[in-house]
Amino acid sequence: MGDKGVGAMLSREAILDQLREFLGEMFEIPPERVTLEARLYQDLDLDSIDAVDLVVKLQEVTGQRIRPEAFKAVRTVGDVVDCVEELLAVNAAARP
Repeated sequence: MGDKGVGAMLSREAILDQLREFLGEMFEIPPERVTLEARLYQDLDLDSIDAVDLVVKLQEVTGQRIRPEAFKAVRTVGDVVDCVEELLAVNAAARP
């Protein structure tokens, strides 16, 4: 996401590809395990500290603050994609 311009509207597939890259780099999760249906905690074995690290990374690349209460509802990779889409839409709307 960072290389393509933070405010750029990316497709769900592009966001998913970036998440695969981040999760692979940060937690050594094989990309084939990162599907929209994959559950962060049960399927990908992330814990709450890993989730915080992921939120920090997403905030860096989107340039938007993620409210903790908004991320509490995130359970699957698809939920993360939805969250990133919303952040990018807010960022794009804020541009002059």
